[in-house]
Amino acid sequence: MMKAIKYLLISLLSLGLVIFALLLQQTGYQGVSFLPCPLCILQRVGYLGVAVFCLLAASLPGFRKWFHGLAIAAAGYGLTVAGKQVWLLSHPESSCGIDPLETWINQFQLAKEMPWLFQADGLCSAQLPTILGLQVPEWSLFWFLAIFLTLVFLFFRNKG
Repeated sequence: MMKAIKYLLISLLSLGLVIFALLLQQTGYQGVSFLPCPLCILQRVGYLGVAVFCLLAASLPGFRKWFHGLAIAAAGYGLTVAGKQVWLLSHPESSCGIDPLETWINQFQLAKEMPWLFQADGLCSAQLPTILGLQVPEWSLFWFLAIFLTLVFLFFRNKG
């Protein structure tokens, strides 16, 4: 079975990515504010899900397989959402100004209690400055894919 330290590392990576997104949101990059769009908020939920489930898998060995599976599901969810946003970046005509998803997300209690983390204010198809050649959603897709594949590989590697 996967050792607790591996779960902790994946959890820290996921939390680190959310912290990086918050830094971009609060400080901007190249003079541009990176306001989170509805899909960005949903990706944060995916990263936080991976982090929490990996932390639980590390802490509760008796339920490790179950939480490992939930971490895979959270990473798969995030991968899907990030893929949708990358698709929107290449099809900006598909986004029509204020996304109805924004209103839906911003009505949740979490968005009201912690707007700095869960309030959507940006456009999903906004072309923001690249970081090391990639847009933030492309980086998110990369990291969700890496986390998802790592978790799936480790899950099946440890079956025997």
